[in-house]
Amino acid sequence: MCHITQRSSTFSFPKICSIFWRFHHTSTSHWCSCSKTVSDEKHQDPFQLGRKDLKNLYEDIKKELLVSAAELKEMCDYYFDGKGKAFRPMIVVLMARACNIHHNNSKEVQASQRSVAIIAEMIHTASLVHDDVIDDANSRRGKRTLNQIWGERKAVLAGDFILSAASVALARIGNTTIISVLTQVIEDLVRGEFLQLGSKENENERFAHYLEKTFKKTASLIANSCKAVSILGCPDPRVHEIAYQYGKNVGIAFQLIDDVLDFTSCADHLGKPTAADLKLGLATGPVLFACRQFPEMNAMIMRRFSKPGDVERARKYVLQSDGVQQTTYLAQRYCHAATREIRKLRPSPEREALVHLTEMVLMRDK
Repeated sequence: MCHITQRSSTFSFPKICSIFWRFHHTSTSHWCSCSKTVSDEKHQDPFQLGRKDLKNLYEDIKKELLVSAAELKEMCDYYFDGKGKAFRPMIVVLMARACNIHHNNSKEVQASQRSVAIIAEMIHTASLVHDDVIDDANSRRGKRTLNQIWGERKAVLAGDFILSAASVALARIGNTTIISVLTQVIEDLVRGEFLQLGSKENENERFAHYLEKTFKKTASLIANSCKAVSILGCPDPRVHEIAYQYGKNVGIAFQLIDDVLDFTSCADHLGKPTAADLKLGLATGPVLFACRQFPEMNAMIMRRFSKPGDVERARKYVLQSDGVQQTTYLAQRYCHAATREIRKLRPSPEREALVHLTEMVLMRDK
């Protein structure tokens, strides 16, 4: 699957789709479980290594969100409560350190690089607020969504405010290249949302459509944030591409596993309702793989699971098929591609932590 990692901005969709079908027909004896994706090398704990640079992360975000309006402040504080895993900022600071060490053996994260980590978390949270409004979601991270508590209009405004504060922080970095790289994320998020609203009749186009949507809505933020800190820490364009490709592949794998968990994890553990994507009319990886074994799902996909009983039947078909296993296997392939990329950098604890992170993505259960 190395051809997936050759370009920054586009996928070779016909090739991806041909691989998709090859994966589908791969014997189950060739599948490997997530728990077996373990390297022989001693791994560094990503969260332990990144802790120093992420200290006071949420306090610093709140400083960016200083407002006089009490209600708006309360809404912002509601999501930035310090209880999140800070997955994206952690990748960003680890990538910053790995690139700095590769370039000149500097072990410190620059202030501008840490700012990118803060901005990434702000953009991500703003997108969640807006997604919850679009999806009319009731819960997020195990608690009620902003739109359920304060209403849709105020939730949209809160998301807009967080995004505007992120833009101000981005401008403060004062680097036009970094501004260009990170504003691409915002464009991709909007385009990804529009892609999610559409669907394709042709099965090959449908899977390509799904992967493109996954990149724009999830992976672009990680890929471009990693690229941004690499630019700030190292002048070599090859390193920028390594950072981008690592983030892209990890981001796609992260979403593929998220789509698997929508079928395999209980709602209490996941922090949001299961089968949520089906209820929204979305055909994710497990559904698209299952469709090859149960062609009757095609009609349900095209009507976006809108008829009574569609959601329940589709979920049943997915669990009876190899859709979950095949999607997991595809996520493994993306993680392996990410590992190949990051190993091109000079050895460092941060590099090994980023390798270990790919395994954590595959093994997560929420």
